[in-house]
Amino acid sequence: MFKSLILTVAFLGLFATTFAVSVDTEASKISWKAYKVTGSHEGTLAVQDGQLDFKDGELTGGTFVIDMNSIDVTDIDGQGAAKLEGHLKSPDFFGVETHPTAAFTITKVVNRGTPGDYRITGDITIKETTKEIRFNAQVAEQEGSYVATADVKLDRTDFNIRYGSGSFFENLGDKTIYDEFDLNIKLVTKK
Repeated sequence: MFKSLILTVAFLGLFATTFAVSVDTEASKISWKAYKVTGSHEGTLAVQDGQLDFKDGELTGGTFVIDMNSIDVTDIDGQGAAKLEGHLKSPDFFGVETHPTAAFTITKVVNRGTPGDYRITGDITIKETTKEIRFNAQVAEQEGSYVATADVKLDRTDFNIRYGSGSFFENLGDKTIYDEFDLNIKLVTKK
């Protein structure tokens, strides 16, 4: 009897499809937006590598790596954009020479009751500092690929990025840069 039960469980386990799908780095995109007293700036980042894990069509995990050298400013152009990109890559902000990548790993996925709607918990690492974050994400199957989207808000000071922060420096006036910034993440898997 016990042996039959084990064989049945093992047999049913064969039908539970678990698989990982690589992220298409060309089709995937991360947009960022940062705020200051006098306005905001926005741009993009490239996904360097990643995968999403599924079981029976449900998201169960995943990871992705961001190429920090790819920081691009899209709301201004010319010398202004080049200057801001250089400053964001400098040690004042992301220090890409010594920290060329950032990474995110999913540690927990909870289905929110609607197909493709999830609450994600995971660890994000920026400048060798890892923080646990939570956010909502949507995953849909489109033309043979999975498309995962999420809006994430991060506090840069959690990663020791304090330049121009009113939380750490006084009398900055209109030079104050707000601590929180937004990421709009779109991961598209390979077909």
